[in-house]
Amino acid sequence: MQFVRPLRLSTKRIVSLRPIPITRYHRTYATTTTTTTNSAVIYDVVIVGGGPAGLSLASALRSSPATNALRVALIEGMDLEPLRKWAPEPRTYSNRVSSLTPGSVRFLSDTGAWNHVRGERVQAYDGMNVWDGVSGSQISFSAGLQGSESTIAYMCENNNLVSGLLSRIAELGEGIDIMDKTRVEKISFGEDNGELDLRSWPVVQVSSGKQLAARLLVGADGANSPVRTFADIETRGWDYGRHGVVATLNLEEEGEKIAYQRFLPTGPVAMLPLPGPYASLVWSTTPQNAAALKTLSSDGLAAMVNAAFRLSHVDIDFIVSNFKAGLVDEVAWREKSTSFDTSRVPSRVVGVQEKSVASFPLKMRHADSYISERVALIGDAAHSVHPLAGQGLNQGLGDVRSLIKTLEFAVQHGQDIGSVLSLEPYFSEQYLKNHVLLGVVDKLHKLYATTSAPVVAARSLGLDVVDKLGVFKRFIMAQAAGR
Repeated sequence: MQFVRPLRLSTKRIVSLRPIPITRYHRTYATTTTTTTNSAVIYDVVIVGGGPAGLSLASALRSSPATNALRVALIEGMDLEPLRKWAPEPRTYSNRVSSLTPGSVRFLSDTGAWNHVRGERVQAYDGMNVWDGVSGSQISFSAGLQGSESTIAYMCENNNLVSGLLSRIAELGEGIDIMDKTRVEKISFGEDNGELDLRSWPVVQVSSGKQLAARLLVGADGANSPVRTFADIETRGWDYGRHGVVATLNLEEEGEKIAYQRFLPTGPVAMLPLPGPYASLVWSTTPQNAAALKTLSSDGLAAMVNAAFRLSHVDIDFIVSNFKAGLVDEVAWREKSTSFDTSRVPSRVVGVQEKSVASFPLKMRHADSYISERVALIGDAAHSVHPLAGQGLNQGLGDVRSLIKTLEFAVQHGQDIGSVLSLEPYFSEQYLKNHVLLGVVDKLHKLYATTSAPVVAARSLGLDVVDKLGVFKRFIMAQAAGR
C-alpha cells in the first residue's frame, strides 16, 4: 500500500490554532450531485472503515437533518453481506461483545440504529462486583445509585450492532455509497484542473480502480490506520506485555445479571452477562498464560475460569503453568481447601462455547491529534485502551457523537466541513476526555499489577473507603455511563 504525501501543516501548528490559509472552493459544504474531476468522484465525506464506529458515523450523517444532503462514501475491506443477512444460531454468542453504556445506547437510539439491533440478544445488567485478587477488598455498583437510571450497561455482540447499523443505513435509502470488499490502495492529494482545486483534498484510490476525492476523509480504520499515516499524525503509547483471552461461557445456572471483575497481579479477569445461562469472558494475563489457556479443553478452561474467581493468585499461576492433564481435579481439590465469599463470585462455569476462545495483545495508544486539514480520526484510529473498563467502543461512539455535532454546526453556518478550523471543536471536546480515561485505565492496570505489601495495603484501603461513600460511587458510575 502506497501513501503519497507532500509537506503538510504540523500537528503542533494545528493544536496551537495559528492562522491557517484556507483555499476557497466553489461550494462550501455540500455536494448534492455526482461530480467527477478527471477520474476522481467527489464526495463530501469519505469514511475508511466499516466497523461500528465508521457505520455509526455514516448512519448519523444520513439521519441528521443538517447533514443528510452530504454525499457520503464508506470503504470497507471485508464483505459486509453476511452481516446484512445475519442469522445467528439461538443460544450461540460471538466472543466479540461490547459493554455499551446508557449514553452510547441513547445516541444509537437518537440516530434510529438501536431499533434495528436484535433486542433478544442484548443483555442489560444492573450491578457490578469488583475486588482485589490479593487482599480481597471490594467495591460494588448497582443501578440504584444512579437514581432514575435502571441499567449500568448493555452487553451487545459487535455483529449485532453492525447488522443493525447496516439495516438502518438501508432504511435511510440513497445517500451513502458503501464499498465493501474494497481495499484502500493509495491516498494522495488531488490536482487543480481549472474547475476545482483539489490540491489540499485527499484522493483515495481503491482496489476496484476508483478514485474518491474527499472534502473530509474520516479514518475509522483501526489501530494501524492508513488514514492516520497519510495525515502524518503520530501516536504515543506502549504495549502492556499482556494478552486478552476472550470466550463465550456456559453457566451452571442463569443467576443474577451482574458483571464480575477480579484484579489479579497478571491482569483483571471479567465475566459479563449474556442472555440466558451464558456469559462473556475477558481475561487479561501474560502471553504465556494466554497460550496455555487457549490449549485447554472446554472442561479445563471452564475449571480455570472458576479458579480465577475463587482461588488465590498463587494457585492460579501454578495450575495454569504446570497442569494440563489432571487440571480439573487439581482445581476441584484446591477449591475444597480455599475459603471464598460465595455471594461475591459468579455462577459456576460448566463449559465453553466451541470455537469461541481467542486472544489479542493489549496496548495503549493515543494519537497526537484527531484532526488535520480535511482529515478526522475516530475510534481505534485515534486511541486504543486496555479493556479492563470496557470503554473501547464507547469511546469510539463518543467520537462519532462529537464529530456529528461539529459537522452539523459547520453545515448550518456555511463552513467548509474539511477545514481545521471547522473540525477544531471535535478535537477540543474529545481529546482531553479520552486522554483522561486512557490515563485512569492505564494507572489502574499498573496499580493492580503489583503484589508489593505497601501498595496492596494502600489500594485496598482506598477501595474500601470508596465503597462506603455513595457520592463517589455515583460520580464514577456517571462518568462510566457517559453522562
